[in-house]
Amino acid sequence: MVIQRRLQLVSDMGVEVETSPWEEGALRIAFASSDNKRVDQHFGTAKGLVIYSVDPEQSRVVEVMEFATQAMDGNEDKLESKIAALEGCAAVYSQAIGASAIRQLQRQGIQPVKVAPGSTIQQLISDLQQELVSGPNSWMARAISRESGVSPARFDAMEAEGWEE
Repeated sequence: MVIQRRLQLVSDMGVEVETSPWEEGALRIAFASSDNKRVDQHFGTAKGLVIYSVDPEQSRVVEVMEFATQAMDGNEDKLESKIAALEGCAAVYSQAIGASAIRQLQRQGIQPVKVAPGSTIQQLISDLQQELVSGPNSWMARAISRESGVSPARFDAMEAEGWEE
């Protein structure tokens, strides 16, 4: 599946914006959406993906992609370019997703999240931000540690130095 259109934020120098200073600890989260407002698409046949940078206090759109219409035909080759387009994302939210897509996303370190019909992107972002403040769940904690470069092995090193709880 080829991306038909792609909007990315760029700096005034014409260079793709990777992260701004406030986004240093932010997570990139993708949403399967036809209108960039609601999560209303099956991942494999999504007409569009909107990617936000989300931290505990703010969020912003960093990329919007539109795809050609795809049939739900079991052809898994179409997933490859869609998953590649999610590089750097911690999670992708959709209304439905197939088992093969789940496995492929997880191999890339991307957490698939299924949402209820009618879920708005803004409400999902608000829920994510509340979770970031109160203490992230397991997939979010893994994503944060990947982003920050913090290794779980640090506790082994602390134990070897004689640290105790």
